[in-house]
Amino acid sequence: MPTVCLIKGNSKMKMIEALNLIFKYKSYVQNQEMPEETLVLDNVSLSIEKGDFVGILGHNGSGKSTLAKALTALLKPSQGAVYVKQMDSSLEENVIPIRRTAGMVFQNPDNQLVGNLVEEDVAFGPENLGVPTEEIWKRISAALEAVGMTAYRQSVPHSLSGGQKQKIAIAGILAMEPECIVFDEPTAMLDPRGRKEVLDAVHFLNKERGITVLYITHHMEEVEDADWLYVMDRGRVLWKERPEVLWEKEEELMRCGIRLPFYRDLIWRLRKKGVEIPKTVQSEEALLEYLTR
Repeated sequence: MPTVCLIKGNSKMKMIEALNLIFKYKSYVQNQEMPEETLVLDNVSLSIEKGDFVGILGHNGSGKSTLAKALTALLKPSQGAVYVKQMDSSLEENVIPIRRTAGMVFQNPDNQLVGNLVEEDVAFGPENLGVPTEEIWKRISAALEAVGMTAYRQSVPHSLSGGQKQKIAIAGILAMEPECIVFDEPTAMLDPRGRKEVLDAVHFLNKERGITVLYITHHMEEVEDADWLYVMDRGRVLWKERPEVLWEKEEELMRCGIRLPFYRDLIWRLRKKGVEIPKTVQSEEALLEYLTR
């Protein structure tokens, strides 16, 4: 049986692909025969390769969360297509295999915690997949070790801090042994310490365990070292860029409601004042060094 540990190789196969994806929410109004439709995803195309860390940026209401659900077969496309390891998400027989391949971690960890003890919570996913009991115990240990929560195995989940709860939610997804994890603003409800704990766990899983990460946020600093960044606005993808290229679009990003990291905002404001900051300055440390030399 495979374990949680995945080795990052040189293979660059497509993990997730969306082609001209359109999604419309339907709502029914009293005394109205036909439902009203609201366009949420408008002709979205993207490609995520195995082992990549991909960030999706956008303000609230830009369609990020709906896209996350569409990419993990929680929603079916209204038009277009989503493929997860070449499996068409619109086919019912592919739904379970897709969810085994691509897990999802939501904003509020309390919505994913179901057990009385941490180990029961982590076991919930693989139990529902029909994994043998002996294998489940191995997966629990491996998943908790991966997120640094082994010491809390016998703890009550709701007694933990926000960051610890989110790491338990991540462990629960890990125990199902996905090749890809989609994070939908997982730090939105956490304090700075909790945010750091979760981000450290996410980067460890990507860099050391080779798990493909799709990270959705409106905080640019959380995806500064992503392989690729997509920017969404009003259900559309505006840009797909490497981070160092996207950082040069400060004004366009702010018009899209995306807040720049502090040091990027400072660079932008200094340049507006006529201070020449070289394009090679791409970090807070580099900016401090340049300004104090």
